[in-house]
Amino acid sequence: MIEPIANHRSIRKYKDTPVAPALLDEILAAGTRASTIGNMQLYSLVVSTSAEMRAALAPCHFNQPMVTQAPVVITCCADIHRFGQWCRQRGAEPQYDNFAWFVSAAIDTLMAAENIALEAEAHGLGICVLGTTIYTADRIVEVLGLPKGVIPVTTLVAGYPAEQPPLTDRLPLAAVVHSETYHDYTPEEIDTLWAAREASDETRELLRVNDLPNLARIFTERRYTAADNLAFSRKYFDVLKAQGFFNQ
Repeated sequence: MIEPIANHRSIRKYKDTPVAPALLDEILAAGTRASTIGNMQLYSLVVSTSAEMRAALAPCHFNQPMVTQAPVVITCCADIHRFGQWCRQRGAEPQYDNFAWFVSAAIDTLMAAENIALEAEAHGLGICVLGTTIYTADRIVEVLGLPKGVIPVTTLVAGYPAEQPPLTDRLPLAAVVHSETYHDYTPEEIDTLWAAREASDETRELLRVNDLPNLARIFTERRYTAADNLAFSRKYFDVLKAQGFFNQ
């Protein structure tokens, strides 16, 4: 039975059961069926299943245990290299080594990654998306031997779940859906949209542990600080330049 999308949850603990190669191929094939700009498929999926490669990638993701515990790690990369190579071999000069085409390739990459996640969950696997990918993109480039024109955008770990965590809350539909034109939020609407999350037991515990008065300050002062934001942004920007996305 296909798992409903509404039941999606991030899995961080995995059984050591391997994912059968045929099943993994089916899941990856679902990724390639995602919508793609101009049917160019400006992405590459680097699949790491060996213990050695997963161990090599672990420091790039702050040594989160799931990177070595999950049997499959998929590094999803924006890739203008392959398409450019094809163009040149056909006597056509590609003009894709610029920021606009990084954005196009990143869109392709993320759509493929979402298809992979949905297909994996439909077969009873769990997944987790690793936001750490862009923090250490330079190291991932080295570990995976990525050529110019290829840069990691996100990473999925996948395998059979060894946990069933509760569903993570989401903001109500009114927070993210706008009818016809963008409707800006009044202060009262902002209060209403975040009311349930701010009143939750999880938030109360976070406030106690962090000794802060509200959830917003946990985000800005603990989770995603100004200093970290600037440092990681500059670092990823440098990798984008080094990988050839700002030649024009």
